[in-house]
Amino acid sequence: MIRRGRPQPRAPRNADDLRAARALLLDRRRFLIAAAGGTVALLFGLDRVAQADDYDPWPTLDAVSRHLLPSEPGSPGAADINAVGYLRFVATDPWIDAQDRAFLLDGNRWLDELAQARHARSFNTLDDAQREQLLRQVAATPAGENWLSTLISYLLEALLTAPAYGGNPDGIGWRWLEYVPGFPLPDAGTRYRELPL
Repeated sequence: MIRRGRPQPRAPRNADDLRAARALLLDRRRFLIAAAGGTVALLFGLDRVAQADDYDPWPTLDAVSRHLLPSEPGSPGAADINAVGYLRFVATDPWIDAQDRAFLLDGNRWLDELAQARHARSFNTLDDAQREQLLRQVAATPAGENWLSTLISYLLEALLTAPAYGGNPDGIGWRWLEYVPGFPLPDAGTRYRELPL
């Protein structure tokens, strides 16, 4: 339904439009301002946001992954599929676009900054209700929704990947889905990024 008086977004028509749309979704400042309602920007100033060089994204990535894909009786969760191990592989994969890799890792920093602004604690130390509230707040923004969607896609990859890539240890995801993978499976030395071109 088209509403009168409200401009409708137009679909990207070419590569430049797609790049511009992606840049808008990936904009760190818009993410922070929209997600925090300006709180992080007001407390820290936009120039200080996300500048710590010693930031470790892995505890937050682990906490977010476990929250998005919890373990259940009879079904594996993020911890069971070694989601963080797979995400570490992705973060070091030279075939992954550097901008996509930075977006994945920077999202953790933004989320931690939002947690600090709201609760004076890092995301991974919050209780489940506080985590849920922050993730819902983040998901309500275009960049935040894009970041969570990207992370969920990687979690599904971790569930289904060959164990040589860091996720799906001993084929736990395949067993859960009753999937029989093709053979031969890659192993160290035969993963796609290690094969000669």
